[in-house]
Amino acid sequence: MSEVCTTGEAKNGSSLLIEALQKQKVEMIFGYPGGAVLPLYDTLYEGAIPHILVRHEQGAVHAAEGYAKVTGKPGVVIVTSGPGATNALTGIADAMSDSLPLVVFTGQVTTPGIGKDAFQEADVMGLTMPITKNNYQIRDINELPRVINEAFHIANTGRKGPVVIDLPKDMTIIETSCPKSDKVRLPSYQPTVMPNNLQINKLMKVLEKSKKPVILAGAGIIHAKASPELIEFAEKYEIPVLTTLLGLGTIPYDHELFLGMGGMHGSFAANMALTECDLLINIGSRFDDRLASAPGEFAPNAKVAHIDIDPAEIGKIIETQIPIVADAKETLKKMLGVEIVHPNSHDWKKVNLSRKHLHPFSYDRKNQTEIKPQRVIEIIGQITKGEAIVVTDVGQHQMWTAQFYPFKYQNQFVTSGGLGTMGFGIPAAIGAKLAMPDKEVVLFVGDGGFQMTNQELAILNEYHLDIKFVLLNNQSLGMVRQWQESFFGGRHSQSVFKTQPDFIKLAEAYHIKGVKITRSETLEAELIAAFKEKGSVLIEVAVSTTEHVLPMVPAGKPNYQMIGVE
Repeated sequence: MSEVCTTGEAKNGSSLLIEALQKQKVEMIFGYPGGAVLPLYDTLYEGAIPHILVRHEQGAVHAAEGYAKVTGKPGVVIVTSGPGATNALTGIADAMSDSLPLVVFTGQVTTPGIGKDAFQEADVMGLTMPITKNNYQIRDINELPRVINEAFHIANTGRKGPVVIDLPKDMTIIETSCPKSDKVRLPSYQPTVMPNNLQINKLMKVLEKSKKPVILAGAGIIHAKASPELIEFAEKYEIPVLTTLLGLGTIPYDHELFLGMGGMHGSFAANMALTECDLLINIGSRFDDRLASAPGEFAPNAKVAHIDIDPAEIGKIIETQIPIVADAKETLKKMLGVEIVHPNSHDWKKVNLSRKHLHPFSYDRKNQTEIKPQRVIEIIGQITKGEAIVVTDVGQHQMWTAQFYPFKYQNQFVTSGGLGTMGFGIPAAIGAKLAMPDKEVVLFVGDGGFQMTNQELAILNEYHLDIKFVLLNNQSLGMVRQWQESFFGGRHSQSVFKTQPDFIKLAEAYHIKGVKITRSETLEAELIAAFKEKGSVLIEVAVSTTEHVLPMVPAGKPNYQMIGVE
């Protein structure tokens, strides 16, 4: 049956697009203009939706990721065709890995020029197919409102992720007075939200008989906003909880039942709990190789229950006895509604708490001849009272932050997990601050990642942003250097920076204050003073150039074979 069209005012594609974004209540757009999107930017000039002009397309996507991470809402990006689109690929792939909702508009050459190697043409559909939940290319202007609504629906439901809309230039210029219905009709896309009651009952019966249960909390808890239910369930049955890197904040760091992060640089208590448990309840984690480096020896004594909204993840890495495809929040609500006899796990809880207190994350606190990066993070945790939104780049500083910052709440930790993208930190911190202007935002970044996207510092004064950038400078690609020292005979092949810019002068060039800290004995006082400064501050800290992230599970080894445990 054909749709009835009520002819109205003629509008071009750019106007239809902006109207569709307004209906989605988009708060801001991150982007960078170019020839293929000039008609769209001309419409944006009217100011219907605020636009954040980044300095590189990769920065636009990372900023949108930071926004999405702290709000739970889709970040929106506009880039031009060709190199504009290809520069955005890294960020799109990063969002796909970490299940972050984005809607990315890529400019494209006009429809007659597609496939003819026109100026600044790139096959965006082919390039983005493996790194998006879905992608579209607009060939009929009347379809644009529906496609945009579908893109937001797909990006922000089920397992969240990025959606790309490739927009030929003529589709932003052509006018129509009869766009098709914008109603979302996706019969083949129906994510399962509610859990199967039989599986819930099966899990609860196994829990009732368990003597060594443990909960593994992943980012799925955060995406479902299920932290309150997780804590309530863990407390009800006194079940120890460990998290993935991206699950940090789902349970407060000082909660009695929290054992720490598990996996390669996880805590002794968390990794031993994984090794010895008889029931592993995985909620919203995909069992990646940084957690389960040796799948054949992972949780060898446990029955595994895996709760995930993405059915493709269940059984992909670890054999699962109790699969539950559903939303984490809805599943935990159902689990809380089933009454069972409290499991006889008091001794297990006691063992785990003992390990937690006997083997905490540690470093050489007596060494005052150099600044230990762990101490920097501890002090900043105290200064911010564990309440700041914390962003990191990727590398050693990322792991030290995961180990030593006192996370308290969900959506607090913004980092690149699955793809491990250096350069993520600065733009992601900007996106997080723009999303949450009343929240304190702190970025921990290494000297390697800082040099990849520092051009985004230009945004700070334009939008009056107050972000504290903590540059832990160890004069090297720290994690690369650590692996070379641990597994490649200490040969530093291209991992040490022989020359570096003057980072303080670089900050001043962008009209922000720079502070350099080099003395261990004045570290705390100088950090306190820097955090009292109004506006953005780059705080460069000259840290130890030899420090390793420990404990560490060597690649391919089971979690109990940690090195560096004290």
